[in-house]
Amino acid sequence: MDSDPEQTGGIFWPELIRGTLVKRYKRFLADVQLDEKTVVTAHCPNSGSMKACCEPGSPVYLSYHDNPRRKLKYTWEIIDMGTSLVGVNTIIPNRLVKAAAQAGLIDQLTGYERIDAEVKVSDHSRLDLVLSDPIKGKCFVEIKNCSLVNQGHAQFPDAVTVRGLKHINELMTLKKQGHRCMMFYLIQRMDATVFSPADHIDPAYGKQLRLAVDAGVEIAVFDVVLTTESIFLGNKVPHIL
Repeated sequence: MDSDPEQTGGIFWPELIRGTLVKRYKRFLADVQLDEKTVVTAHCPNSGSMKACCEPGSPVYLSYHDNPRRKLKYTWEIIDMGTSLVGVNTIIPNRLVKAAAQAGLIDQLTGYERIDAEVKVSDHSRLDLVLSDPIKGKCFVEIKNCSLVNQGHAQFPDAVTVRGLKHINELMTLKKQGHRCMMFYLIQRMDATVFSPADHIDPAYGKQLRLAVDAGVEIAVFDVVLTTESIFLGNKVPHIL
């Protein structure tokens, strides 16, 4: 990425290359047609099922990385699903939410002296952000990328997630210890009007999320402002549990 997210509150892409998605396969690979004679294999930085955002024939945008250590020089960043551009790269939400928090753009996460990323909270688990302040104490934040949207209804997860369930349980434990805790869902697209857990895909996740909220774990849901030049935090999206 071309800019320092901590200074701008957002992320600017390098020059992106437009192509057409041929297929996504083996989770982390995607074949993309760049022109009549050129098909490249790009890295797909998304381990989810990518329901509703991996339709063959859709316009996609790739970044190029001339790094001799990289086997795949292209990375799939964005797909155009007609109703919205959709961010594919699941590394982006953590970077973007941290940058927006540092820039004071998230009301729920202001007033903390320090923000740390990827903090170990147990022998087998890390959480995405920990905000610390000598007066306010600590706030633990787990960030989830949401790309599944159907007729304006955003849902998470798009596949059964044992890891996601573990993160909810970690937050519940920390909440019992007296800390502030938050699940932050970043919808990497601009066509969602409401968010809820995807009970039809992973009912156990939805059930545990509701228990966590009842126990005091907070929820924040935002969409993004996404173009082929940049991605910034967008608007709060209401949630229904």
